[in-house]
Amino acid sequence: MSFTLFDMETTNISFNGEEFKPFIDEAGIAKIINDLAEKINSDCEGKDPIFLVVLNGAFMFSADLLKRITIPCRISFVKMASYSGKDTTGKIKELIGINEDLKDQNIVVLEDIIDTGITMEYLLDQVNEREPASVKICTMFFKPDKFQKSYPIDYVGKIISNEFIIGYGLDLDGYVRNLPAIYQHT
Repeated sequence: MSFTLFDMETTNISFNGEEFKPFIDEAGIAKIINDLAEKINSDCEGKDPIFLVVLNGAFMFSADLLKRITIPCRISFVKMASYSGKDTTGKIKELIGINEDLKDQNIVVLEDIIDTGITMEYLLDQVNEREPASVKICTMFFKPDKFQKSYPIDYVGKIISNEFIIGYGLDLDGYVRNLPAIYQHT
């Protein structure tokens, strides 16, 4: 398996026999993150939230977003898995569970992408069992055409179509998370 980083403006990339075209460059990512941080800083002022980061996909997004959060907060991590290749398995594996006392706390869940909504629903059930004061969801990307659930998503960085995307934490079988930009399957 190999891929080569190119100038995002002009070059598709190939990875593991799949072609991907440039979708969102680093400046576009920074704008999405700045907009989300501004809204969260305003909405969560005085609430001292716990940011619950969903690994592995949200690690880059959450690191950059949390650098722009100016309110007092805490950060914790969970790790869920539901994908194999480009397809969801429909089954959730909890690899690292919640290890914080969430009772009466204000929670902001940070996710890289919500498509079917199955993983987030599972996590919300786990969070709500712990009786938090409030729960908000922040996702960098949302695919409304694939969404099968009805819970609200409080902060959406960008609504996208159903094409598979990689880079900036989003992977294909664990690879290409390290790309600094987002690429879309052709």
